[in-house]
Amino acid sequence: MPHYINFFSYAGAAAKAMIDRPSDRHAAAKTLVESLGGKLDAFYWMNGKFDGFLIAQLPDGMSAAALAAAASSSGAFTDFETHEIFDRDAQAQILKSAKTATTAYKSPTA
Repeated sequence: MPHYINFFSYAGAAAKAMIDRPSDRHAAAKTLVESLGGKLDAFYWMNGKFDGFLIAQLPDGMSAAALAAAASSSGAFTDFETHEIFDRDAQAQILKSAKTATTAYKSPTA
């Protein structure tokens, strides 16, 4: 299954609600991912531009888009960004495909 990383930032109201009524956000993320036929690999909070990220295996890009839509529609997030990520085996195939594509592509400046 493809892997996706989602970066998120909580809205102020969501942060306040979590402080007032702590709950297991990992469990909530796991339930969401599993509802789409996926598996949650990691869930972390962090410092910086985003409040955290999750890494999940999902069946396809439409499932990843559905995850983002469901989470965003909750109003709990100010930012929610999704990216497909690739392991080392996929990286080798990407580079092999890129090599083939570079011989086929003709630059407009060539």
